[in-house]
Amino acid sequence: MLIYLVAGARPNFMKIAPIVRALQGQEALSYKIIHTGQHYDREMNDVFFEELGIPQPDVFMAAGGGSHAQQTAKIMVGFEELCLAERPAAVLVVGDVNSTLACSIVAKKLVIPVAHVEAGLRSGDMAMPEEINRLVTDAISDWFFVTEPAAVEHLRREGKPDSAVHYVGHVMVDNVLYQADKLTRTDTAGFDSAAFKAERQGAGQRYGVVTLHRPSNVDEPDTFARIAGALKEIASELPLIFPVHPRTRANIEKFGIDLGPNITLAGPQAYMAFLNLWKDAAVVLTDSGGLQEETTALGVPCVTIRENTERPVTVDEGSNVLAGTDPDTIVREARKVLRGEGKQGRRPHLWDGKAAERIVAILAAELAKGSAT
Repeated sequence: MLIYLVAGARPNFMKIAPIVRALQGQEALSYKIIHTGQHYDREMNDVFFEELGIPQPDVFMAAGGGSHAQQTAKIMVGFEELCLAERPAAVLVVGDVNSTLACSIVAKKLVIPVAHVEAGLRSGDMAMPEEINRLVTDAISDWFFVTEPAAVEHLRREGKPDSAVHYVGHVMVDNVLYQADKLTRTDTAGFDSAAFKAERQGAGQRYGVVTLHRPSNVDEPDTFARIAGALKEIASELPLIFPVHPRTRANIEKFGIDLGPNITLAGPQAYMAFLNLWKDAAVVLTDSGGLQEETTALGVPCVTIRENTERPVTVDEGSNVLAGTDPDTIVREARKVLRGEGKQGRRPHLWDGKAAERIVAILAAELAKGSAT
């Protein structure tokens, strides 16, 4: 029974990688990796897939950029052609990008079952494109693979049957645990950020890591300037390194954002290089959803620069603090960490590195049940 595994951007591949490894360990299901090409990344070369322990995508659709509507439409047209040429037994989508939405709609209209990994996450912020993608995908999916208790409750309130909702843990955590273990056997000297880390650690210094990319933070000049002021103040006490998203870098220049001398700007990082950097950071300051979860998985203090989060378990149980975008709050929370007064989190239930195995076992059972009827 053939499953299409859909990915459109780098974080999607990190989520499907553990599923691919789990599928390789059984015989009931076959799979094809479908890269929609939503984000084309030059760094996504052979080494990237070798790092993740998965083969190159079977199909590259080259959808490219454009507006949300243009991109979604291109992906839908290409994916429909693919499904009509070779009909899979199921389509598995992950996360909340436009590819997730587009391929779910196509599959459902072709009466192909849809499995959504990371289902049920809700920020309550309808200004986020990702929130729209989550809601629509969950409205039409057949199986919901859930990472945390709040997501189970959201799906129940939305009328999903309990039999279709599976609390399995988190594939992103599967991946970060797998990669962190692999890192212990990896020569890190050639990583882009290795010199920064070695210099700080060699001098007995701590350091922090920053990532910012959300439009609400970096596309608004006043908001970005306030956040930058907070980061500049923190950097006066703790050296920061900031791997800069291309759009963020363009806005730094466009808005004349001053980050001061104690924030080192770096280019986008390969997965292993970035993991090697942030796993030993004193604190991570971010607006990334995935990084909130990864820091919780490894117990690294995280200050999230957003007004809301669709991943509340990282705040309720993990090492994450939701600081909003108020500079005073951001600085205050970072200083708590530096004084050793930051919150002590724990890894949530089922975040044990085996979520993908559970997902594959459930899918095999469900599809076997369907083929028997």
